[in-house]
Amino acid sequence: MRRVALSINDLTVKIGGKEILKRINIEIPERRILAVMGPSGSGKSTLLRAINRLLDLVPGCEVSGRVRIYDTEVYSSDPYKVRRLTGMVFQVPNPFPNMSIYDNVAVGPKMNGLVKDKRELDDLVRWALERAMLWDEVKDRLKDPPNKLSGGQQQRLCLARALALRPKLLLLDEPTANVDPINASKIEEALRGLVESHDITVVFVTHTPYQAVRISDYVAFLYMGELVESGVTQEIALNPKHELTKRFLKGEA
Repeated sequence: MRRVALSINDLTVKIGGKEILKRINIEIPERRILAVMGPSGSGKSTLLRAINRLLDLVPGCEVSGRVRIYDTEVYSSDPYKVRRLTGMVFQVPNPFPNMSIYDNVAVGPKMNGLVKDKRELDDLVRWALERAMLWDEVKDRLKDPPNKLSGGQQQRLCLARALALRPKLLLLDEPTANVDPINASKIEEALRGLVESHDITVVFVTHTPYQAVRISDYVAFLYMGELVESGVTQEIALNPKHELTKRFLKGEA
């Protein structure tokens, strides 16, 4: 039986007194993909930032409820420990512009003491780039700056950078929204490969129901800060119980 990788109980988020998320409850087993779907403004990105405590950086933000990553209680643990458990990829590619392709991936492991020597670091950089399906495209130009890569390649570099820290939970905020279809397909394929072959659980945000159904094992549908429906992807895709979910899956919400 798979362990629970992420458990969210009665999570409520207020920013400036306004409720952004309202009593969210979600649970996902390890080595599975959860798609958080919903229209713009439904609180999807806020949910991701609540999971890894990036909301700590938002003035006037209040968080209540419980978030647990494996055995770690997120809101009673050191934020640094929480962020070591999680990797984050944002909607807009954001590689470090003043670092080479190699150093973009290597900087996290070096700063966090994850490797003993250069050979081990080289192996980890290659592993991360391979998992992000980028190695073959950059292996002969690792010293180049990231601005020589296409936007889609830069996003896969950001994925490799997150993976190099060997997170247990990978969080992605609409990672394919700003890339071409070929790179989007490669990112989706990489995510499936990660959960099938490695000890990683994925939570990704999307406003596209077709993408959610295509690659996720579980879905959570948010609407105006509330969790309307969640569960096994194929069950909800074939038999949504809420009218709002039905409309969203048809592209009407």
